[in-house]
Amino acid sequence: MLFHVLNRGNDRRPLFDDLGDYEAFVRILAETQERQPMRLLAYCLMPNHWHLLLRPQRDGALGAFLQRLTTTHVRRWHLHRRSVGHGHLYQGTYKSFPVQTDEHFYTVCRYVERNALRSNLVARAEEWEWSSLAQRLGRQRCDTPPTLAAWPVSRPRNWTALVNKPQTDAELAELRMAATRGQPFGGNAWQARTAKRLGLEFTLRPRGRPKSKK
Repeated sequence: MLFHVLNRGNDRRPLFDDLGDYEAFVRILAETQERQPMRLLAYCLMPNHWHLLLRPQRDGALGAFLQRLTTTHVRRWHLHRRSVGHGHLYQGTYKSFPVQTDEHFYTVCRYVERNALRSNLVARAEEWEWSSLAQRLGRQRCDTPPTLAAWPVSRPRNWTALVNKPQTDAELAELRMAATRGQPFGGNAWQARTAKRLGLEFTLRPRGRPKSKK
């Protein structure tokens, strides 16, 4: 099972103030993989949030990995600033949703790796150093990058061009709904099966109060 994971700075405040902050998080990603093995398929670090696409190898691995990752990051972030005990770094626990390993996987990977381009931080997605796209292309300077796992589907030869191509409004709306609600992202039948398996049926129900019966 694959999961897209997202977390933001508290009150959307920056998590990364300079290059050193980004490099520190990339190193922590690599260290956490050594202690809590995790297949990392894609990632992007943004000024006040980050995206990871993860493929756990066993039940409970996702939570253990993310707990170590965020706990280590918070501790070192505060130690570096001598601000231990001065408030929360993250807005709360991470948000995640499962992803089907078909065309939906490509959609999520494009969403993750074009994050900086979508936010107008760079002219092309591969120019943003703090992403799996840049790492695969050798554009990242960090000496201890995380290990990128093989994809469950073949990567298109024109992948970089696809990442740089804008996604549709419908794709973005569907992805944001999945991120907000923790809703499985895939075809209807897969979505229903996965929601039942993971106890996420509530994420597929319409929001709002039910209509009263007359």
